[in-house]
Amino acid sequence: MFRSFQIGSLTIHTFGILVGMGFIAGISLAARRAKSAGLNPDRLYELAFPWLLVSGLIGARLLYVLTNWKTEFAQGPWTDAFAIWRGGLVFYGGLGLATVVALIRIWMLKLPLWRVTDCLAPGLALGHVFGRLGCLINGCCYGQACSLPWAISYPHEFTAEHQPIYPLNPVHPTQVYEAGLNLLLAAGLNWFHGRRRFDGQVTALYLIVYAGIRFFVELFRGDYTYVSHPLSGVFTPGQTASGVVLALGLGLYFYCRSTQPRIPPGAPVPVGA
Repeated sequence: MFRSFQIGSLTIHTFGILVGMGFIAGISLAARRAKSAGLNPDRLYELAFPWLLVSGLIGARLLYVLTNWKTEFAQGPWTDAFAIWRGGLVFYGGLGLATVVALIRIWMLKLPLWRVTDCLAPGLALGHVFGRLGCLINGCCYGQACSLPWAISYPHEFTAEHQPIYPLNPVHPTQVYEAGLNLLLAAGLNWFHGRRRFDGQVTALYLIVYAGIRFFVELFRGDYTYVSHPLSGVFTPGQTASGVVLALGLGLYFYCRSTQPRIPPGAPVPVGA
């Protein structure tokens, strides 16, 4: 596993490279959607750098540290909490804090809220693809043991060093499952953006569909202390959070449908900030 490599005395972590690539790819797609929506793409870059980047990383790491404090951080040096190059980012934590910061910054920049978030949604899904590939290389968010032809195994020297955290047997490549589904989601939202009927529709659809994707992938996750059994009322933390996100997405969809002006087919591109 190419978790890191050396350039002279400098150690480069592949996880960090992929997260950075995902952010660049995501905001680039969002800027393209902004132009098609009548917004100045530069305003999206002002929003993203550094506000969304920094708040997303802080929120994702903070939630991971809080939920894994006793098992991973309580007995070690406090500086381990900042070692994000080792992995340990919770997507919903990053999404939550970045959303709060984005709402504040959009208001400060006097931009149309839901039109901006509709531009960000396809890029968010695309950026997440790179993040999950980073998880694959880093060895986190792995799946349950399985014997399917596409099962993956982590190198023995890696699993032996990190026992009992990482599995020794072949497992579901859950990171690949979610990366592939996020790629399809990004493509679908990008296509639908020019066909939306009201501002906020793309944002709501992202929340609804991603919640379903995450709930499904969690069925195969093996990095929890218990296995997901929805029919018996056992849900992983990711599935519980997905239920909340699904409810928010549905609420946002009906709210925007009833409050935002309709966008007729073939309507001219609106002029924005």
